[in-house]
Amino acid sequence: MTTRKTTTTRSTKTNNVLAEQSRTLEERRRRLQDILAGYESVLIAFSGGVDSAYLALAAAEALGSRALAVTADSPSYPDAHRRLALSIANDFGFAHEVIHTAELERPEYRANPSNRCYYCKDELYGRLAEFAAERGVKMIVDGNNADDRGDYRPGRQAAREHGVKSPLDEADLTKDDIRELAREAGLTSWNEPASACLSSRIPYGHEVSNEVLRQIEQAEDVLRSEGFRIFRVRHHDTVARLEIARNEMGRALDPDVNARLIAALKALGYQYVSLDLQGYRLGSLNEALRLRPVS
Repeated sequence: MTTRKTTTTRSTKTNNVLAEQSRTLEERRRRLQDILAGYESVLIAFSGGVDSAYLALAAAEALGSRALAVTADSPSYPDAHRRLALSIANDFGFAHEVIHTAELERPEYRANPSNRCYYCKDELYGRLAEFAAERGVKMIVDGNNADDRGDYRPGRQAAREHGVKSPLDEADLTKDDIRELAREAGLTSWNEPASACLSSRIPYGHEVSNEVLRQIEQAEDVLRSEGFRIFRVRHHDTVARLEIARNEMGRALDPDVNARLIAALKALGYQYVSLDLQGYRLGSLNEALRLRPVS
């Protein structure tokens, strides 16, 4: 009898905690809607990732036709992401356009310093500002969230300089919050792995070129075609260093999979293919830097 009562009490407490978390998440969702509704009109920097996708949905809900999602057609981003952005916009019917950015024409960007992201975002937000002015849109917003606050993100400086707002962050929504809200909203991409521009696969100080970016993109397509889900191909000149999630790493050593990976990546121009035993981790090329968070 005591055991049953204890189990019931624990179950009740668990249910109460879940209900409280749900209420809190709903409060943050409403906070996001209030923030967006306070803008006269918004242009959403829409990469196709879950953060900007959910933000685009929320903005369309809050502002209707006064919300416009814009995707940058950039050499730095995989074509798969552009296709995903187009698919999401088509499925949900919100206003969406594509513009072209030219960060590779900037020598500062090609030189690939540790603040490379600043030059990329400066190019992006500059183009978005021009486009917003042409369309009479008053505010530019991006998909940064509360979990991004302590990370090394030089692009945040560019966002501040261009007056870009981050409503997800303002509403204290974390990545997990956004995934849950995206799932509830019917976004099939709610659980897509986090991504980043292809240039983030190249060590700082090594030149970024269109040829190298295409090589990286094709290499990652190889891993994707083999069914890997969470991974990066880090480009070290003639070496492709594979970072794969630990729970998927064993498959890379399967003799058949291993042989196909090596053959395909060598066919792309890599002389050596290595498997990083630390596995996938976010921003591994930042490990060589002494980092100071950019708030």
